[in-house]
Amino acid sequence: MRRRLLALVCVSASLLTGCGLMPGGGTERHTVTVWLMRHSASQEFLDRFTEDFERTHPDLDLDIRIQEWTGIGEKVQTALETPREDGPDVIEVGNTQVAQYAEGDGLLDLTLESMRDWGRDDWLPGLAEPGRWGTQQYGIPWYAANRVVIYRKDLFRQAGITAPPKTRDEWLAVTEKLDTGGNQGIYLAGQDWYTLAGFIWEEGGDLAKERNGVWRGTLDSPAALRGMDFYRRLQALGDGPVDADEEHPPQAGVFAEGRVAQIVAVPGLARAIVKQNPELEDELGYFPVPGRTADEPGAVFTGGSDLVVPVNTDNREGAVEVVAALTGARWNTDLARTMNYVPNKAKLAGSVAGEEGVAAMAAGAAQGRATPITPEWGEVEADNPIKEYMTKVLTGADPATEAARASRRITETLDFNPG
Repeated sequence: MRRRLLALVCVSASLLTGCGLMPGGGTERHTVTVWLMRHSASQEFLDRFTEDFERTHPDLDLDIRIQEWTGIGEKVQTALETPREDGPDVIEVGNTQVAQYAEGDGLLDLTLESMRDWGRDDWLPGLAEPGRWGTQQYGIPWYAANRVVIYRKDLFRQAGITAPPKTRDEWLAVTEKLDTGGNQGIYLAGQDWYTLAGFIWEEGGDLAKERNGVWRGTLDSPAALRGMDFYRRLQALGDGPVDADEEHPPQAGVFAEGRVAQIVAVPGLARAIVKQNPELEDELGYFPVPGRTADEPGAVFTGGSDLVVPVNTDNREGAVEVVAALTGARWNTDLARTMNYVPNKAKLAGSVAGEEGVAAMAAGAAQGRATPITPEWGEVEADNPIKEYMTKVLTGADPATEAARASRRITETLDFNPG
């Protein structure tokens, strides 16, 4: 009799609570707080994602909070070290920032999910590699962006060039042909060290290398010197300043105002160019930075963002579900199409094939690399002996001597202790 009464009570309760949705009646909803950076995703995309995620995860609510890049490092460190009830469960970070957060044991190890569920081996290396600390995967690739060559189709036609170059030798020959009659074959600032890094990687060199836990600057390796020599030869085919980077002055303005045939930049810079010179809207073309052979594009620096989960989250399962959804094929390709990004896997590049600039970027991303994966690399960039090295070489100094000097400064900054 007692069992029958209990059954009747349960049936009545379910009717009154809408099948367990009232307090005490069943599913309890949890909030996942997500920190994303301003302009990483449009509000339209976030609205669509939130609606779909909450519909397919009836026990989870999303609280997406937009952050500013300025000062974000300190804010993230505070969140990792000082857990709060309303703190973030998922954080977007720059792909080269993961190491500094992982070093302090503040991030959740997502290696198992990465290998078992998320296809880690297929991720773009320029996003996946800096997301690792040691052998563990902490940063999960979200989106990428990298440099391509933006060129003037009209100037190429006038020079009789019918197709973009496929190799570095062809690139030099084409650029030399374009560098005539008042035109600059290319505008390449002397201190554009991200572009130089790609040339160094393409030769098999690196900016710094780690061995037995010790980092050393390696600009003086034969491969790195070959990369610098190619940069020197290409840069000479234009009037780019040897003592400034691509933002001083902004190269979009130089390209828009002058007769410049090519620049090396992310495709999105075309918007700034056309805004300053609307007549160029139909004359801009794009191709991947050429490699040593025509088999594949050249190596490039890959920028972009990874998603991380703080180890102090109080909603681990919900956080992992958000990361899985945002970085999975469906929403990752949706984001790439919406924002003109490169998806996190090379095999998803077809989703942006219809946009010339993004397609060129996606082709290059397959050869993407990242800066050395050490928390101290940010200090190298702040002092940046690479820029000074480049200027000295471009003004006639001995490359080997200057590379050795710059490498020593990098080594010292990375806290090399020979004793």
